[in-house]
Amino acid sequence: MTFSIIARCPRTGYLGVGSTTFSIACGRRNESVRANVGICKSQAFYLRRADPLALNLLALGHAPEHVLRVLAADDPDFDYRQFALVDRHGEVVAHTGANVGPWAGHTIGAGYAAFGNGLAGPQTVAGIVAGFAKDPDAPLQWRLLAALEGGRDAGGQAKDARPWPERSAWIRVVGEPDQPGIDLRVDLHDRTLAHMRTLMHEYERRESYYRERSRDPAAAVAEERLAHAGSGDTAG
Repeated sequence: MTFSIIARCPRTGYLGVGSTTFSIACGRRNESVRANVGICKSQAFYLRRADPLALNLLALGHAPEHVLRVLAADDPDFDYRQFALVDRHGEVVAHTGANVGPWAGHTIGAGYAAFGNGLAGPQTVAGIVAGFAKDPDAPLQWRLLAALEGGRDAGGQAKDARPWPERSAWIRVVGEPDQPGIDLRVDLHDRTLAHMRTLMHEYERRESYYRERSRDPAAAVAEERLAHAGSGDTAG
């Protein structure tokens, strides 16, 4: 039981993935996204080799549709898989196998795919899409979080007609290969997505500090000084 969104920001070219699930440690599979290459995010009956294989093919210039055919030909259990791909140009494909289980499905749009399994119904995927579209000018990471919150608020995950909680979440955004990206995770929290929002605000407060520290290590101050200051970013 998982719902996710992958997307390319048309303004920056950044690539991002947001995912939440009943399982723990959904962010452990950080091979799903590669800067200036694309995203392949697998779930349901997850096959670990699929994401790195797909990204390698995207890096060679193959279109997502071709990559989808390669993954299908390489996997006798393809009908048990669910995943979506987006390349550096924003081309998108998605697959929900017939044997993934109830309820499972996906929606693709301009530069994004929303998908999930073990959901309350199609309203969860619709909620993901609505959340993502709410503020199209927001930074990609905030749009991904709004998408996950939209899916949760629309019904989220369910089993035997009973709602199931989100117990882990992951948001990762990559862009400039020589600059730190966003890679935030929550596990075993009773308000997983609310806690993710708190982490996002904390990371945003420090992001410029991390960037400047990378550019000019000799001038960087210790991070604990930033933490003690309580506000603002410091690089020298």
